[in-house]
Amino acid sequence: MLPRERVLAALAFQPVDKIPLQLHPSPGGLFEHGQKMLDLMLALGHDFGSLDGVRLPEAPATDFDADGRYHRFTTDEWGTSWEYRLYGVWGHRIGYPLADLAKLDTWRPPAVVRLTGDALAQAQAAGAAHRRTYYHISGGVSLFETMQSLRPFEDVLIEVAQDAPGINRLADMLVEHYAAVVDNALAVGADAISVGDDYGTQKAMMISPRTWRRFFKPRYRALFEPVRAAGKQILFHSCGCVGPILEDLAELGVTAIWPQLPLYNHQELAARCRELRLALQMHPDRGDLMQRATPEQVRAYLLRLVEEFATLQGGSWLYLEVDPGFPWENVKAMYETALELRA
Repeated sequence: MLPRERVLAALAFQPVDKIPLQLHPSPGGLFEHGQKMLDLMLALGHDFGSLDGVRLPEAPATDFDADGRYHRFTTDEWGTSWEYRLYGVWGHRIGYPLADLAKLDTWRPPAVVRLTGDALAQAQAAGAAHRRTYYHISGGVSLFETMQSLRPFEDVLIEVAQDAPGINRLADMLVEHYAAVVDNALAVGADAISVGDDYGTQKAMMISPRTWRRFFKPRYRALFEPVRAAGKQILFHSCGCVGPILEDLAELGVTAIWPQLPLYNHQELAARCRELRLALQMHPDRGDLMQRATPEQVRAYLLRLVEEFATLQGGSWLYLEVDPGFPWENVKAMYETALELRA
């Protein structure tokens, strides 16, 4: 099988010739572990694209304080201010463009340049070349998490629960913004769009399933309908306990989910997702296993994952990402086990 054929088969719950694999070229991990990590990644390869362009990241000297500690401040294109303490790791929001929701009258999301003319033709050609070998993901939709970057988290939760007019207006503006992102992804012929919104804590959802269905589900439906009409796929990343809305995601046409595996009974999740035809993007636990386990435990975990989720029978694939703080021996064990599984 070509890599793209392997991923498409997995998403269709059909048998595959070897374990499908997705590698994230994590800047934080590469910054910490350097060339030895990059060498293992290149030796392994994956089914979602060439890694030939991956380079070791370099942090500017200005991003370090007088004591040599990484400490960076920036403001993004949305107007959100961030503080970063670890290179390559999500920062802390320290300034919100819509802390005062009255500013919504004049605030606008960053413009999405719609692909036309030569730019569209070039993007279509690049996409077609990619898909000759690899599975092609494009776009990046994020409603809940973008709202949290524009307005303080507690305010977002309260206003969503209250169904306040202002937060509804903001959400509709974001739907319009991300609809243009989806349009571009469809225009270039991508196999799938990606969605990333974490709705769960370690024990439950952050908002009630009823509230999620009222506020978020119709907006996802509006964004996903063109994707479904085009016969494309939807990959939905959502950390935390989101079990109560799995049926809703399947109803919306989501093809695969990225769940936080340690929070679920694997056998129950595997059975439920097979019934719903929700494929699984499986990742070794980055919060505990990869930080604190032994290399032998890391290896055993990966072997157990592909057995518990019957990966060779379709319906799942491995996703590997390296955060700062992972002991090198655990990183090495993870990549070498993946090499073994794909031999």
